[in-house]
Amino acid sequence: MTDILRIALAQLNPTVGDIEGNLKKAREARADAARQGADLVLYPELFIAGYPPEDLVLKPAFVEACERAVQEFTADTADGGPGVVMGLPLRRKSGLHNSVQVLDGGKMIGERYKMDLPNYGEFDEKRVFQPGPAMPGPVNFRGVRLGIPICEDIWGKLQVCETLAESGAELLLSPNGSPYYRGKVDVRHQVAIVQVIESGLPLIYVNQLGGQDELVFDGASFGIQADKSLAFQMSQFEEALTVTTWKREGGTWVCSQGPMSKIPHKEEADYRACMFGLRDYVNKNGFKNVVLGLSGGIDSAICAALAVDALGEERVRCVMMPYRYTSDESLKDAEDCARLLGCRYDTIPIIEPVEGFAKALSDMFEGTKEGVTEENLQSRTRGTLLMALSNKFGSMVVTTGNKSEMSVGYATLYGDMNGGFNPIKDLYKMQVYAISRWRNEHTPPGALGPTGMVIPQNIIDKEPSAELRPDQRDQDSLPPYPVLDDILECLVENEMSVDEIVERGHDRELVHRIEHLLYIAEYKRRQAAPGVKITRKNFGRDRRYPITNKYRDRS
Repeated sequence: MTDILRIALAQLNPTVGDIEGNLKKAREARADAARQGADLVLYPELFIAGYPPEDLVLKPAFVEACERAVQEFTADTADGGPGVVMGLPLRRKSGLHNSVQVLDGGKMIGERYKMDLPNYGEFDEKRVFQPGPAMPGPVNFRGVRLGIPICEDIWGKLQVCETLAESGAELLLSPNGSPYYRGKVDVRHQVAIVQVIESGLPLIYVNQLGGQDELVFDGASFGIQADKSLAFQMSQFEEALTVTTWKREGGTWVCSQGPMSKIPHKEEADYRACMFGLRDYVNKNGFKNVVLGLSGGIDSAICAALAVDALGEERVRCVMMPYRYTSDESLKDAEDCARLLGCRYDTIPIIEPVEGFAKALSDMFEGTKEGVTEENLQSRTRGTLLMALSNKFGSMVVTTGNKSEMSVGYATLYGDMNGGFNPIKDLYKMQVYAISRWRNEHTPPGALGPTGMVIPQNIIDKEPSAELRPDQRDQDSLPPYPVLDDILECLVENEMSVDEIVERGHDRELVHRIEHLLYIAEYKRRQAAPGVKITRKNFGRDRRYPITNKYRDRS
Protein backbone atom coordinates (compact mmCIF):
# COMPACT_ATOMS: atom_id res chain seq x y z
CA MET A 1 0.00 0.00 0.00
CA THR A 2 1.35 3.38 -1.02
CA ASP A 3 0.85 6.59 0.95
CA ILE A 4 1.85 8.96 -1.87
CA LEU A 5 0.22 9.12 -5.29
CA ARG A 6 1.28 11.54 -8.00
CA ILE A 7 -1.62 12.08 -10.38
CA ALA A 8 -1.15 13.95 -13.65
CA LEU A 9 -4.12 15.72 -15.21
CA ALA A 10 -3.93 15.78 -19.01
CA GLN A 11 -5.98 18.89 -19.86
CA LEU A 12 -5.62 18.44 -23.60
CA ASN A 13 -7.30 19.42 -26.87
CA PRO A 14 -8.39 16.34 -28.86
CA THR A 15 -10.11 16.37 -32.24
CA VAL A 16 -13.28 14.36 -32.73
CA GLY A 17 -12.57 11.41 -35.00
CA ASP A 18 -8.78 11.89 -35.08
CA ILE A 19 -8.01 8.67 -33.25
CA GLU A 20 -4.38 8.55 -34.38
CA GLY A 21 -3.79 12.20 -33.48
CA ASN A 22 -5.48 11.84 -30.10
CA LEU A 23 -3.41 8.75 -29.31
CA LYS A 24 -0.25 10.67 -30.20
CA LYS A 25 -1.30 13.47 -27.81
CA ALA A 26 -2.00 10.92 -25.09
CA ARG A 27 1.41 9.30 -25.53
CA GLU A 28 3.22 12.64 -25.45
CA ALA A 29 1.37 13.60 -22.27
CA ARG A 30 2.22 10.29 -20.61
CA ALA A 31 5.90 10.71 -21.52
CA ASP A 32 5.83 14.21 -20.02
CA ALA A 33 4.10 12.89 -16.90
CA ALA A 34 6.74 10.17 -16.57
CA ARG A 35 9.51 12.77 -16.67
CA GLN A 36 7.74 14.59 -13.83
CA GLY A 37 7.50 11.43 -11.74
CA ALA A 38 3.75 10.81 -12.07
CA ASP A 39 2.21 7.48 -11.06
CA LEU A 40 -1.04 7.92 -13.00
CA VAL A 41 -2.32 10.07 -15.88
CA LEU A 42 -6.00 11.04 -15.98
CA TYR A 43 -7.44 12.00 -19.40
CA PRO A 44 -10.78 13.73 -20.13
CA GLU A 45 -13.99 11.96 -21.09
CA LEU A 46 -13.91 9.92 -24.34
CA PHE A 47 -10.49 11.40 -25.06
CA ILE A 48 -9.40 8.88 -27.68
CA ALA A 49 -12.57 9.58 -29.70
CA GLY A 50 -12.85 13.28 -28.97
CA TYR A 51 -15.93 14.71 -27.30
CA PRO A 52 -18.77 14.85 -28.15
CA PRO A 53 -18.56 12.23 -30.93
CA GLU A 54 -22.36 12.33 -31.39
CA ASP A 55 -23.61 9.78 -33.95
CA LEU A 56 -20.06 8.92 -34.99
CA VAL A 57 -20.12 6.25 -32.27
CA LEU A 58 -23.00 4.51 -34.06
CA LYS A 59 -20.44 3.50 -36.69
CA PRO A 60 -19.03 0.13 -35.51
CA ALA A 61 -15.73 0.62 -37.34
CA PHE A 62 -15.10 3.86 -35.40
CA VAL A 63 -15.75 2.27 -32.01
CA GLU A 64 -13.52 -0.69 -32.88
CA ALA A 65 -10.74 1.66 -34.01
CA CYS A 66 -10.94 3.51 -30.68
CA GLU A 67 -10.57 0.28 -28.74
CA ARG A 68 -7.61 -0.85 -30.87
CA ALA A 69 -5.88 2.47 -30.22
CA VAL A 70 -6.29 2.09 -26.47
CA GLN A 71 -4.98 -1.48 -26.71
CA GLU A 72 -1.85 -0.03 -28.33
CA PHE A 73 -1.61 2.46 -25.48
CA THR A 74 -2.04 -0.36 -22.97
CA ALA A 75 1.08 -2.03 -24.31
CA ASP A 76 3.02 1.21 -23.70
CA THR A 77 2.34 0.96 -19.97
CA ALA A 78 4.51 -2.16 -19.73
CA ASP A 79 7.51 0.20 -19.51
CA GLY A 80 7.02 0.68 -15.77
CA GLY A 81 5.93 4.30 -16.18
CA PRO A 82 2.65 5.92 -15.19
CA GLY A 83 -0.65 4.11 -15.36
CA VAL A 84 -3.48 5.62 -17.37
CA VAL A 85 -7.20 6.36 -17.04
CA MET A 86 -8.39 6.67 -20.64
CA GLY A 87 -11.86 7.49 -21.93
CA LEU A 88 -13.26 5.69 -24.98
CA PRO A 89 -16.50 4.30 -26.42
CA LEU A 90 -16.88 0.54 -25.96
CA ARG A 91 -19.42 -1.93 -27.31
CA ARG A 92 -20.12 -4.77 -24.92
CA LYS A 93 -22.93 -7.31 -24.50
CA SER A 94 -24.73 -4.75 -22.35
CA GLY A 95 -24.65 -2.16 -25.17
CA LEU A 96 -22.59 0.77 -26.39
CA HIS A 97 -21.05 2.59 -23.43
CA ASN A 98 -19.27 5.83 -22.67
CA SER A 99 -16.38 4.19 -20.83
CA VAL A 100 -12.98 4.42 -19.21
CA GLN A 101 -10.25 1.83 -19.04
CA VAL A 102 -7.51 1.83 -16.42
CA LEU A 103 -4.18 0.72 -17.87
CA ASP A 104 -1.06 -0.31 -15.94
CA GLY A 105 1.86 -2.68 -16.33
CA GLY A 106 0.93 -3.50 -19.92
CA LYS A 107 -2.57 -4.63 -18.94
CA MET A 108 -6.08 -3.26 -18.75
CA ILE A 109 -6.79 -3.57 -15.01
CA GLY A 110 -10.26 -2.01 -14.89
CA GLU A 111 -13.15 -0.98 -17.11
CA ARG A 112 -16.00 1.26 -16.02
CA TYR A 113 -19.08 2.68 -17.74
CA LYS A 114 -20.90 5.98 -17.41
CA MET A 115 -24.15 5.52 -15.52
CA ASP A 116 -25.92 8.86 -15.84
CA LEU A 117 -26.32 9.86 -19.50
CA PRO A 118 -27.11 13.57 -20.00
CA ASN A 119 -29.99 14.38 -22.29
CA TYR A 120 -30.44 18.15 -21.97
CA GLY A 121 -29.04 21.31 -23.47
CA GLU A 122 -26.05 20.49 -25.63
CA PHE A 123 -26.03 16.83 -24.55
CA ASP A 124 -27.87 14.01 -26.29
CA GLU A 125 -26.09 10.90 -25.05
CA LYS A 126 -29.20 8.76 -24.56
CA ARG A 127 -29.50 8.64 -28.35
CA VAL A 128 -26.21 6.83 -28.75
CA PHE A 129 -25.10 5.26 -25.45
CA GLN A 130 -26.56 2.87 -22.91
CA PRO A 131 -25.87 3.35 -19.19
CA GLY A 132 -23.65 0.84 -17.42
CA PRO A 133 -25.48 -2.36 -16.45
CA ALA A 134 -24.69 -1.93 -12.75
CA MET A 135 -23.36 0.73 -10.40
CA PRO A 136 -19.56 0.79 -10.58
CA GLY A 137 -17.13 -0.18 -7.86
CA PRO A 138 -13.61 1.16 -7.35
CA VAL A 139 -10.56 0.07 -9.34
CA ASN A 140 -7.50 -1.07 -7.39
CA PHE A 141 -4.53 0.87 -8.73
CA ARG A 142 -1.22 0.06 -7.04
CA GLY A 143 -2.99 -0.52 -3.74
CA VAL A 144 -5.24 2.56 -3.93
CA ARG A 145 -8.96 2.06 -4.56
CA LEU A 146 -10.00 4.67 -7.16
CA GLY A 147 -13.59 5.61 -7.87
CA ILE A 148 -14.06 6.85 -11.42
CA PRO A 149 -17.38 8.65 -11.93
CA ILE A 150 -17.59 9.84 -15.54
CA CYS A 151 -18.77 13.45 -16.04
CA GLU A 152 -22.58 13.37 -15.56
CA ASP A 153 -22.10 10.74 -12.85
CA ILE A 154 -21.16 13.64 -10.56
CA TRP A 155 -23.69 16.08 -12.04
CA GLY A 156 -26.80 13.91 -11.92
CA LYS A 157 -28.87 12.29 -9.18
CA LEU A 158 -27.85 8.64 -9.37
CA GLN A 159 -25.54 8.89 -6.32
CA VAL A 160 -22.68 7.22 -8.16
CA CYS A 161 -20.06 8.84 -5.92
CA GLU A 162 -21.84 7.80 -2.74
CA THR A 163 -22.05 4.23 -4.04
CA LEU A 164 -18.33 4.25 -4.85
CA ALA A 165 -17.53 5.45 -1.33
CA GLU A 166 -19.72 2.75 0.21
CA SER A 167 -17.91 0.11 -1.87
CA GLY A 168 -14.47 1.18 -0.63
CA ALA A 169 -13.22 3.96 -2.91
CA GLU A 170 -10.58 6.20 -1.34
CA LEU A 171 -10.28 8.89 -4.02
CA LEU A 172 -12.61 10.06 -6.80
CA LEU A 173 -11.18 10.73 -10.28
CA SER A 174 -13.72 12.28 -12.65
CA PRO A 175 -12.98 12.62 -16.40
CA ASN A 176 -15.18 15.33 -17.91
CA GLY A 177 -16.29 16.91 -21.16
CA SER A 178 -17.89 20.04 -19.71
CA PRO A 179 -18.33 22.91 -22.21
CA TYR A 180 -18.00 26.57 -21.37
CA TYR A 181 -20.71 29.00 -20.56
CA ARG A 182 -20.38 32.19 -18.56
CA GLY A 183 -19.74 31.40 -14.88
CA LYS A 184 -19.36 27.65 -15.49
CA VAL A 185 -16.24 27.21 -13.33
CA ASP A 186 -18.12 28.19 -10.17
CA VAL A 187 -20.94 25.83 -11.13
CA ARG A 188 -18.48 22.94 -11.49
CA HIS A 189 -16.93 23.68 -8.11
CA GLN A 190 -20.33 23.58 -6.43
CA VAL A 191 -21.25 20.31 -8.16
CA ALA A 192 -17.99 18.74 -7.02
CA ILE A 193 -18.34 20.00 -3.45
CA VAL A 194 -21.78 18.38 -3.19
CA GLN A 195 -20.26 15.03 -4.19
CA VAL A 196 -17.41 15.47 -1.71
CA ILE A 197 -19.92 16.16 1.06
CA GLU A 198 -22.05 13.13 0.17
CA SER A 199 -19.14 10.71 -0.30
CA GLY A 200 -16.63 12.08 2.20
CA LEU A 201 -13.93 11.63 -0.44
CA PRO A 202 -11.66 14.11 -2.23
CA LEU A 203 -12.41 14.58 -5.93
CA ILE A 204 -10.13 15.25 -8.91
CA TYR A 205 -11.87 16.78 -11.91
CA VAL A 206 -10.12 16.82 -15.31
CA ASN A 207 -11.85 18.66 -18.13
CA GLN A 208 -11.34 18.65 -21.87
CA LEU A 209 -9.94 21.64 -23.69
CA GLY A 210 -10.68 22.98 -27.16
CA GLY A 211 -13.38 23.91 -29.64
CA GLN A 212 -15.73 21.37 -31.15
CA ASP A 213 -18.25 22.94 -33.52
CA GLU A 214 -20.40 25.26 -31.34
CA LEU A 215 -18.90 24.06 -28.05
CA VAL A 216 -15.75 25.32 -26.36
CA PHE A 217 -14.24 23.15 -23.65
CA ASP A 218 -12.34 25.48 -21.37
CA GLY A 219 -10.29 23.13 -19.21
CA ALA A 220 -10.05 24.74 -15.76
CA SER A 221 -9.50 21.31 -14.18
CA PHE A 222 -9.38 21.25 -10.40
CA GLY A 223 -9.45 19.20 -7.22
CA ILE A 224 -11.51 19.41 -4.04
CA GLN A 225 -10.12 18.19 -0.71
CA ALA A 226 -12.19 15.99 1.58
CA ASP A 227 -12.72 19.06 3.80
CA LYS A 228 -14.41 20.80 0.80
CA SER A 229 -11.55 23.26 0.22
CA LEU A 230 -10.02 23.82 -3.20
CA ALA A 231 -7.03 21.50 -3.56
CA PHE A 232 -5.72 22.94 -6.83
CA GLN A 233 -6.94 24.89 -9.84
CA MET A 234 -5.57 24.57 -13.36
CA SER A 235 -5.73 27.34 -15.96
CA GLN A 236 -8.67 28.04 -18.25
CA PHE A 237 -8.40 28.01 -22.07
CA GLU A 238 -4.84 26.64 -21.95
CA GLU A 239 -3.56 23.16 -22.71
CA ALA A 240 -1.61 21.77 -19.77
CA LEU A 241 -0.21 18.63 -18.18
CA THR A 242 -0.12 19.13 -14.42
CA VAL A 243 1.14 16.67 -11.80
CA THR A 244 -0.53 16.86 -8.39
CA THR A 245 0.79 15.11 -5.29
CA TRP A 246 -1.61 13.31 -2.95
CA LYS A 247 -0.66 11.93 0.47
CA ARG A 248 -2.55 9.60 2.76
CA GLU A 249 -2.97 11.34 6.12
CA GLY A 250 -4.93 9.59 8.82
CA GLY A 251 -6.78 7.47 6.28
CA THR A 252 -7.71 10.44 4.06
CA TRP A 253 -6.01 11.48 0.84
CA VAL A 254 -4.86 15.10 0.89
CA CYS A 255 -3.41 17.12 -1.99
CA SER A 256 -0.08 18.54 -0.89
CA GLN A 257 1.06 19.99 -4.20
CA GLY A 258 -0.83 21.52 -7.12
CA PRO A 259 -1.27 24.82 -8.98
CA MET A 260 -3.62 27.66 -8.05
CA SER A 261 -4.28 29.38 -11.37
CA LYS A 262 -6.41 32.51 -11.62
CA ILE A 263 -9.65 32.04 -13.54
CA PRO A 264 -10.69 34.90 -15.84
CA HIS A 265 -14.16 36.33 -15.44
CA LYS A 266 -16.89 37.95 -17.53
CA GLU A 267 -15.58 39.77 -20.60
CA GLU A 268 -12.15 38.16 -20.59
CA ALA A 269 -13.57 34.66 -20.34
CA ASP A 270 -16.16 35.33 -23.05
CA TYR A 271 -13.57 36.86 -25.37
CA ARG A 272 -11.15 33.98 -24.92
CA ALA A 273 -13.93 31.45 -25.49
CA CYS A 274 -14.91 33.14 -28.76
CA MET A 275 -11.27 33.34 -29.85
CA PHE A 276 -10.58 29.72 -28.92
CA GLY A 277 -13.72 28.44 -30.63
CA LEU A 278 -12.95 30.29 -33.87
CA ARG A 279 -9.32 29.15 -33.89
CA ASP A 280 -10.15 25.48 -33.44
CA TYR A 281 -13.03 25.53 -35.92
CA VAL A 282 -10.78 27.01 -38.62
CA ASN A 283 -7.72 24.89 -37.86
CA LYS A 284 -9.43 21.56 -37.17
CA ASN A 285 -11.43 21.87 -40.39
CA GLY A 286 -8.35 22.63 -42.45
CA PHE A 287 -8.98 26.23 -43.54
CA LYS A 288 -5.80 28.18 -44.30
CA ASN A 289 -7.33 31.61 -43.74
CA VAL A 290 -10.57 33.55 -43.32
CA VAL A 291 -12.35 36.45 -44.99
CA LEU A 292 -15.04 38.76 -43.61
CA GLY A 293 -16.92 41.86 -44.54
CA LEU A 294 -15.72 44.86 -42.54
CA SER A 295 -18.54 47.42 -42.50
CA GLY A 296 -17.26 49.97 -40.00
CA GLY A 297 -19.71 48.67 -37.40
CA ILE A 298 -19.03 47.06 -34.04
CA ASP A 299 -19.97 43.48 -34.91
CA SER A 300 -17.65 43.08 -37.87
CA ALA A 301 -14.90 44.95 -36.01
CA ILE A 302 -14.94 42.59 -33.03
CA CYS A 303 -15.08 39.59 -35.36
CA ALA A 304 -12.03 40.90 -37.20
CA ALA A 305 -10.21 41.35 -33.88
CA LEU A 306 -11.15 37.83 -32.80
CA ALA A 307 -9.97 36.42 -36.13
CA VAL A 308 -6.60 38.18 -35.96
CA ASP A 309 -6.12 37.15 -32.32
CA ALA A 310 -7.09 33.56 -33.14
CA LEU A 311 -5.19 33.09 -36.41
CA GLY A 312 -2.71 35.92 -36.90
CA GLU A 313 -2.97 38.96 -39.17
CA GLU A 314 -1.55 37.12 -42.20
CA ARG A 315 -4.52 34.70 -42.21
CA VAL A 316 -7.27 37.35 -42.09
CA ARG A 317 -8.67 39.31 -45.03
CA CYS A 318 -11.19 42.11 -44.46
CA VAL A 319 -13.31 43.48 -47.28
CA MET A 320 -15.25 46.75 -47.28
CA MET A 321 -18.12 46.66 -49.79
CA PRO A 322 -19.56 50.19 -49.93
CA TYR A 323 -22.84 51.21 -51.52
CA ARG A 324 -24.43 54.62 -51.96
CA TYR A 325 -25.65 54.60 -48.31
CA THR A 326 -22.25 53.75 -46.83
CA SER A 327 -21.08 56.82 -44.91
CA ASP A 328 -17.62 58.35 -45.11
CA GLU A 329 -17.45 57.72 -41.37
CA SER A 330 -17.90 53.98 -41.90
CA LEU A 331 -15.29 53.92 -44.65
CA LYS A 332 -12.78 55.57 -42.36
CA ASP A 333 -13.67 53.40 -39.35
CA ALA A 334 -13.31 50.16 -41.31
CA GLU A 335 -9.96 51.19 -42.76
CA ASP A 336 -8.71 52.33 -39.35
CA CYS A 337 -9.77 49.04 -37.78
CA ALA A 338 -7.94 46.96 -40.40
CA ARG A 339 -4.86 49.15 -39.98
CA LEU A 340 -4.87 48.70 -36.19
CA LEU A 341 -5.18 44.94 -36.62
CA GLY A 342 -2.55 44.80 -39.35
CA CYS A 343 -4.59 42.53 -41.61
CA ARG A 344 -5.23 42.74 -45.34
CA TYR A 345 -7.95 45.23 -46.32
CA ASP A 346 -9.67 45.40 -49.70
CA THR A 347 -12.50 47.53 -51.05
CA ILE A 348 -15.10 46.22 -53.52
CA PRO A 349 -17.80 48.77 -54.41
CA ILE A 350 -21.16 47.07 -54.96
CA ILE A 351 -23.08 49.77 -56.84
CA GLU A 352 -22.77 48.02 -60.22
CA PRO A 353 -23.81 44.51 -59.10
CA VAL A 354 -26.70 45.82 -56.97
CA GLU A 355 -27.98 47.95 -59.83
CA GLY A 356 -27.51 44.97 -62.14
CA PHE A 357 -29.82 42.89 -59.94
CA ALA A 358 -32.29 45.77 -59.77
CA LYS A 359 -32.29 46.09 -63.56
CA ALA A 360 -32.79 42.36 -64.01
CA LEU A 361 -35.82 42.53 -61.71
CA SER A 362 -37.19 45.87 -62.94
CA ASP A 363 -39.95 44.44 -65.14
CA MET A 364 -41.20 42.15 -62.38
CA PHE A 365 -40.95 44.89 -59.74
CA GLU A 366 -42.62 47.57 -61.88
CA GLY A 367 -45.29 49.46 -59.97
CA THR A 368 -44.03 48.43 -56.53
CA LYS A 369 -42.42 50.59 -53.86
CA GLU A 370 -38.81 50.23 -52.86
CA GLY A 371 -38.34 48.74 -49.40
CA VAL A 372 -36.80 45.80 -47.55
CA THR A 373 -36.36 43.80 -50.77
CA GLU A 374 -34.03 46.42 -52.23
CA GLU A 375 -32.19 46.72 -48.91
CA ASN A 376 -31.66 42.97 -48.83
CA LEU A 377 -30.24 43.04 -52.36
CA GLN A 378 -27.33 45.02 -50.96
CA SER A 379 -26.70 42.51 -48.19
CA ARG A 380 -27.08 39.53 -50.53
CA THR A 381 -24.69 41.07 -53.02
CA ARG A 382 -22.10 41.38 -50.27
CA GLY A 383 -22.74 37.79 -49.21
CA THR A 384 -22.29 36.58 -52.79
CA LEU A 385 -18.99 38.42 -53.17
CA LEU A 386 -17.63 37.02 -49.91
CA MET A 387 -18.61 33.50 -50.94
CA ALA A 388 -16.90 34.04 -54.30
CA LEU A 389 -13.68 35.00 -52.50
CA SER A 390 -14.12 31.93 -50.31
CA ASN A 391 -14.52 29.63 -53.31
CA LYS A 392 -11.63 31.18 -55.23
CA PHE A 393 -9.05 31.31 -52.43
CA GLY A 394 -10.25 28.61 -50.02
CA SER A 395 -10.93 31.12 -47.26
CA MET A 396 -13.67 30.48 -44.74
CA VAL A 397 -16.18 33.32 -44.46
CA VAL A 398 -16.59 34.58 -40.90
CA THR A 399 -20.16 35.75 -40.37
CA THR A 400 -20.75 38.54 -37.91
CA GLY A 401 -24.32 38.70 -36.57
CA ASN A 402 -24.84 38.98 -32.82
CA LYS A 403 -27.48 37.17 -30.74
CA SER A 404 -29.73 40.22 -30.44
CA GLU A 405 -30.04 40.50 -34.20
CA MET A 406 -30.34 36.75 -34.75
CA SER A 407 -33.08 36.61 -32.13
CA VAL A 408 -35.38 39.08 -33.87
CA GLY A 409 -34.47 38.29 -37.47
CA TYR A 410 -32.49 41.51 -37.98
CA ALA A 411 -30.19 39.72 -40.42
CA THR A 412 -30.47 38.83 -44.10
CA LEU A 413 -30.65 35.20 -45.06
CA TYR A 414 -28.15 34.47 -47.89
CA GLY A 415 -26.65 37.88 -47.22
CA ASP A 416 -24.88 38.93 -44.03
CA MET A 417 -25.77 35.49 -42.61
CA ASN A 418 -23.51 33.82 -45.20
CA GLY A 419 -20.46 32.14 -43.75
CA GLY A 420 -18.88 29.13 -42.16
CA PHE A 421 -18.65 30.17 -38.52
CA ASN A 422 -19.82 33.03 -36.30
CA PRO A 423 -17.68 33.75 -33.21
CA ILE A 424 -20.23 36.19 -31.70
CA LYS A 425 -23.42 34.27 -32.49
CA ASP A 426 -24.24 33.77 -28.79
CA LEU A 427 -23.34 37.28 -27.60
CA TYR A 428 -26.04 39.90 -27.18
CA LYS A 429 -25.31 43.36 -28.58
CA MET A 430 -24.39 44.91 -25.23
CA GLN A 431 -22.04 41.99 -24.56
CA VAL A 432 -20.39 42.68 -27.92
CA TYR A 433 -19.74 46.24 -26.78
CA ALA A 434 -18.42 44.98 -23.44
CA ILE A 435 -15.87 42.56 -24.91
CA SER A 436 -14.84 45.20 -27.47
CA ARG A 437 -14.02 47.67 -24.72
CA TRP A 438 -12.22 44.92 -22.80
CA ARG A 439 -10.10 43.96 -25.84
CA ASN A 440 -9.01 47.55 -26.40
CA GLU A 441 -7.60 47.57 -22.87
CA HIS A 442 -6.20 44.02 -22.69
CA THR A 443 -4.42 41.46 -24.83
CA PRO A 444 -5.66 37.95 -23.99
CA PRO A 445 -3.14 35.16 -23.34
CA GLY A 446 -2.41 33.24 -26.51
CA ALA A 447 -3.63 36.03 -28.80
CA LEU A 448 -1.71 36.47 -32.07
CA GLY A 449 -2.94 40.01 -32.64
CA PRO A 450 -1.41 43.33 -31.62
CA THR A 451 -1.45 44.88 -28.17
CA GLY A 452 -3.28 48.10 -27.44
CA MET A 453 -6.36 49.44 -29.20
CA VAL A 454 -7.62 47.23 -32.02
CA ILE A 455 -11.12 48.70 -32.50
CA PRO A 456 -11.35 52.45 -33.21
CA GLN A 457 -13.14 54.22 -30.39
CA ASN A 458 -15.56 55.81 -32.85
CA ILE A 459 -16.89 52.36 -33.80
CA ILE A 460 -17.73 51.76 -30.13
CA ASP A 461 -19.17 55.22 -29.56
CA LYS A 462 -21.31 55.76 -32.66
CA GLU A 463 -24.95 54.76 -33.02
CA PRO A 464 -25.27 51.40 -34.83
CA SER A 465 -26.72 51.30 -38.34
CA ALA A 466 -27.01 48.72 -41.11
CA GLU A 467 -26.69 51.60 -43.65
CA LEU A 468 -29.10 50.01 -46.11
CA ARG A 469 -31.15 53.19 -46.60
CA PRO A 470 -30.57 56.93 -46.01
CA ASP A 471 -30.01 57.95 -42.38
CA GLN A 472 -30.92 54.45 -41.13
CA ARG A 473 -30.38 53.57 -37.46
CA ASP A 474 -30.95 50.23 -35.75
CA GLN A 475 -33.28 51.91 -33.28
CA ASP A 476 -35.61 52.93 -36.12
CA SER A 477 -36.99 49.40 -35.99
CA LEU A 478 -35.69 48.03 -32.71
CA PRO A 479 -35.85 49.27 -29.11
CA PRO A 480 -32.59 50.46 -27.50
CA TYR A 481 -30.26 47.48 -27.20
CA PRO A 482 -30.16 47.48 -23.37
CA VAL A 483 -33.95 47.11 -23.40
CA LEU A 484 -33.98 44.58 -26.23
CA ASP A 485 -31.25 42.44 -24.67
CA ASP A 486 -33.00 42.28 -21.31
CA ILE A 487 -36.30 41.22 -22.91
CA LEU A 488 -34.53 38.62 -25.03
CA GLU A 489 -32.61 37.20 -22.09
CA CYS A 490 -35.90 36.88 -20.22
CA LEU A 491 -37.52 35.09 -23.18
CA VAL A 492 -34.62 32.92 -24.32
CA GLU A 493 -32.43 32.10 -21.34
CA ASN A 494 -35.08 32.23 -18.61
CA GLU A 495 -38.27 31.24 -20.49
CA MET A 496 -40.18 33.93 -18.57
CA SER A 497 -43.82 34.76 -19.23
CA VAL A 498 -44.89 38.09 -20.68
CA ASP A 499 -46.40 39.04 -17.30
CA GLU A 500 -43.08 38.37 -15.55
CA ILE A 501 -41.17 40.45 -18.09
CA VAL A 502 -43.65 43.33 -17.80
CA GLU A 503 -43.15 43.24 -14.03
CA ARG A 504 -39.49 44.08 -14.68
CA GLY A 505 -40.65 47.42 -16.10
CA HIS A 506 -41.01 46.64 -19.82
CA ASP A 507 -43.89 47.78 -21.98
CA ARG A 508 -46.35 44.94 -22.62
CA GLU A 509 -46.90 45.75 -26.29
CA LEU A 510 -43.16 45.84 -26.88
CA VAL A 511 -42.64 42.47 -25.15
CA HIS A 512 -45.39 40.95 -27.33
CA ARG A 513 -43.69 42.36 -30.43
CA ILE A 514 -40.25 41.03 -29.49
CA GLU A 515 -41.70 37.61 -28.66
CA HIS A 516 -43.37 37.52 -32.08
CA LEU A 517 -40.16 38.51 -33.85
CA LEU A 518 -38.26 35.85 -31.91
CA TYR A 519 -40.64 33.10 -33.03
CA ILE A 520 -40.92 34.07 -36.69
CA ALA A 521 -37.11 34.26 -37.10
CA GLU A 522 -36.67 30.58 -36.21
CA TYR A 523 -36.42 29.56 -39.87
CA LYS A 524 -33.48 31.91 -40.33
CA ARG A 525 -31.64 30.57 -37.31
CA ARG A 526 -32.01 27.01 -38.60
CA GLN A 527 -29.98 28.06 -41.63
CA ALA A 528 -27.39 30.09 -39.76
CA ALA A 529 -23.71 29.22 -39.46
CA PRO A 530 -22.59 27.54 -36.22
CA GLY A 531 -21.06 29.76 -33.56
CA VAL A 532 -19.48 29.64 -30.12
CA LYS A 533 -21.77 28.86 -27.19
CA ILE A 534 -21.35 31.53 -24.50
CA THR A 535 -24.66 31.66 -22.65
CA ARG A 536 -26.55 28.91 -20.84
CA LYS A 537 -28.98 28.62 -23.75
CA ASN A 538 -27.67 29.14 -27.25
CA PHE A 539 -29.68 28.76 -30.44
CA GLY A 540 -29.39 25.29 -31.92
CA ARG A 541 -28.04 22.89 -29.33
CA ASP A 542 -29.82 24.31 -26.29
CA ARG A 543 -32.95 25.99 -27.63
CA ARG A 544 -34.83 23.96 -30.21
CA TYR A 545 -38.12 25.60 -31.11
CA PRO A 546 -40.38 24.56 -33.99
CA ILE A 547 -40.33 26.71 -37.11
CA THR A 548 -44.07 26.28 -37.59
CA ASN A 549 -45.40 27.68 -34.32
CA LYS A 550 -48.62 29.60 -33.71
CA TYR A 551 -48.21 29.95 -29.95
CA ARG A 552 -47.96 33.44 -28.51
CA ASP A 553 -48.09 34.38 -24.82
CA ARG A 554 -51.01 36.79 -24.69
CA SER A 555 -51.19 37.04 -20.90
